[in-house]
Amino acid sequence: MKYLLLSAALVLANVSAFSQDTNFWIFVCFGQSNMEGYNMTGAAGIPQQDKINVDPRFQVLASVDFPGLGRTKGNWYTAVPPLCRPNTGLCPLDYFGRTLASNLPPNIKIGIVTVAVAGCKIELFDKTNYAAYATATNTPSWMKGIIRAYDGDPYARLVEMAKLAQKDGVIKGFVLHQGESNTGDKQWPNKVKGVYDNLINDLGLQGQNQPLLAGEVVNADVGGICASMNPIIDTLPQTIPNSYVISSAGCACRPEDHLHFTPAGYRELGTRYGLKMLSVLGYPAK
Repeated sequence: MKYLLLSAALVLANVSAFSQDTNFWIFVCFGQSNMEGYNMTGAAGIPQQDKINVDPRFQVLASVDFPGLGRTKGNWYTAVPPLCRPNTGLCPLDYFGRTLASNLPPNIKIGIVTVAVAGCKIELFDKTNYAAYATATNTPSWMKGIIRAYDGDPYARLVEMAKLAQKDGVIKGFVLHQGESNTGDKQWPNKVKGVYDNLINDLGLQGQNQPLLAGEVVNADVGGICASMNPIIDTLPQTIPNSYVISSAGCACRPEDHLHFTPAGYRELGTRYGLKMLSVLGYPAK
């Protein structure tokens, strides 16, 4: 009997290994409003130029349902924006993925898994202490509404979707854009490391093989109101050796708030993310 069970286990393991495509590269992404893709008019405000000519090799795993787009949570779709949730806009991930697709060999597909919550501190992705932050009386009701879209636990949803993605492909790294709500917090790098370490453990990965790219917030050169956070973000590689900071210098921001990028700013920042990931993975950009 034990031999039959062993044989069955081996068959199941082989089926699982066979279904996982090693040429399907997954990137796990999280953050706050600039990672969502901020837009006052939501998806309706995404420029038409960004909705066309998306390489079908660039896929997004829906982390929530998108009724208007016919997307269902837990399924893959061509990465036409919005990527995060139904009412979000263009974001850095759009041109991160497009840059990878246009430079990687044609047999490689790119998949992104993304969970982001506007206005949140990095504490919301602390798997142990998130609830205290998510339910605090001073947490805005609109943010609590976004958190409810992830069943009250954005970190758990991120892990759930990443594990689902691992059935189809292999995780190649992490992408973060967050920091505005932690401006001035010198413990931010350590807090990010806590999230990174938990992701590595919960997803059964090896940290030395998993780069983390973290983007700067809107830069001082365009009047960013949280630009004082960038020197803190820039120290992240001292805490996570396999991390890389993406400069936001010159990336255009919205004049009404100097907090969020314009579509042109998202395109440029996302391209920089993509070029850095290509370099880290050993692929020259065309």
